[in-house]
Amino acid sequence: MTSAPTRDRTPGATLHDVGQVPWRDLTDVTGCAAAIPYLLAAIASGDDAAARTGVDRLRHRICQYGFVVGEATPATVPFLWHLAQRPQVTCRAQLLRLLRSIAGARQWETVAATSPKARRRHDDQLGWESAARRAVRDHGGAMPRLLADRDAELVRLAEELACLIF
Repeated sequence: MTSAPTRDRTPGATLHDVGQVPWRDLTDVTGCAAAIPYLLAAIASGDDAAARTGVDRLRHRICQYGFVVGEATPATVPFLWHLAQRPQVTCRAQLLRLLRSIAGARQWETVAATSPKARRRHDDQLGWESAARRAVRDHGGAMPRLLADRDAELVRLAEELACLIF
């Protein structure tokens, strides 16, 4: 599996931009990443049950077990930041937890540290993991808005994430 180039997303990425990402050419932890736009749409839908199911399924695809990321993870991060800022999104706290998991993901880095052979064998995964962590940091411009939110749990999670990425 080789890493397909992903477009650099700006901090202002919106769900209107989701079609610009070659999802069918990317893989997530479970396989083809083509379902990711539908999961993002479910999260944005305003329907609490659909949003929570969408986050759970998305977590399984882009940060499985809370630490295994895939090729599509870095391309998904800007959309997570966008959704986390939208008051009408009912699962913003879960999105911040997902971003925190992605920012802390070091599964492949840990495996590669065991030997040069392991590093060569997992080169793609190392790249995806590094790019995912970088995407969380690079799109952290949303942090001031989240830190000023009225939801105390959201502010606490934003503070934890800020400590991890800055």
